[in-house]
Amino acid sequence: MTTPPGFSVSRYAPKRGTIARLAARDSVLRRLDWPILLSALALSFMGSLLVWSATRGRTSLNQGDPYYFLFRHALNTGIGLALMIGTVWLGHRTLRGAVPFLYGISILLILAVLTPLGATINGAHAWIVIGGGFSLQPSEFVKITIILVMAMLLAAKVDAGDQLHPDHRTVAKALGLAALPMGIVMLMPDLGSVMVMAVIVLGVLLASGASNRWVLGLIGAGVLGAVLVTTLGMLDEYQINRFAAFANPDLDPAGVGYNTNQARIAIGSGGLLGSGLFKGSQTTGQFVPEQQTDFVFTVAGEELGFVGAGLILVLLGVILWRACRIARETTELYGTIVAAGIIAWFAFQAFENIGMTLGIMPVAGLPLPFVSYGGSSMFAVWVAIGLLQSIRVQRPITA
Repeated sequence: MTTPPGFSVSRYAPKRGTIARLAARDSVLRRLDWPILLSALALSFMGSLLVWSATRGRTSLNQGDPYYFLFRHALNTGIGLALMIGTVWLGHRTLRGAVPFLYGISILLILAVLTPLGATINGAHAWIVIGGGFSLQPSEFVKITIILVMAMLLAAKVDAGDQLHPDHRTVAKALGLAALPMGIVMLMPDLGSVMVMAVIVLGVLLASGASNRWVLGLIGAGVLGAVLVTTLGMLDEYQINRFAAFANPDLDPAGVGYNTNQARIAIGSGGLLGSGLFKGSQTTGQFVPEQQTDFVFTVAGEELGFVGAGLILVLLGVILWRACRIARETTELYGTIVAAGIIAWFAFQAFENIGMTLGIMPVAGLPLPFVSYGGSSMFAVWVAIGLLQSIRVQRPITA
């Protein structure tokens, strides 16, 4: 077969740069952890339905628009996905070099909460009102910053081959950098976030290979700190009442114990299959406070029953299982520590949130990851998913 005059195969062939970009994009897509991504998407989708069910009839909250919270939750999820993609694109190793800058920004943001820029929402002075109905809770992003700054310090000499484990001086520096933002957040006071951060620090230390004396010392310091916070009167009255109601559920069922009692009634009424989406009597009757945020699990228990609530637990379990696998397969301590910090964060926060609706944990005002309404929380957990994906994508192919 003859070639037409003036025809050139190379003219129509893809350029080398294009082929390289397509190959790299295909490699990234193939190496993503799809079970984590799909589970997080499924949780966010379920959260949209549950938040919609909890708020569509609450005219005092939705400004007369039954779709108000549904659209905003979907928007938060979309922004979260964009942040995840950006995190994967940058890579956790690139972010490693920007950790000092991110740490400084985090400190400035939480300090801003203590100025007139800060606002009190649901009893906690932990927010910055941006305007247009939007607000920012800096403590959500501090969780990520603590993970990254501790991982950077603890893994530096180990990944360089200079040490097998972090030395005592390095561990002390890492704990000091974590203690500073935690102390500021405690002044707000945002006890729930401090509890999560403490668990993150513990998970990071365990993953780093630091001496067990540091782990035991941290646990002891936590117990001592809890005693001092209580005796020195650093907790607000509503926080003390929450712990009192947890210790004695019958103390004041119409007052401090109201939230937990109504939550247990809602979940218990769901049975195996639930009453059906939008058909829960406790939800439509608006008996459970803050049902779109802290108590969103009660909507699942009442309207989707044991099966629907169990599905949320399964999806969270898949994320934690795959995150553990990522932490185990990476060949650098930095990646292992980052993944371990995220695992500790997600596991404890989910346990605390679901536990407080069941009455087995005190009410601490923590959202359920991916499910509860809230932009700051949604953005932070999707950035964490991006970090996990980056660790997996950048691991050696032979791993």
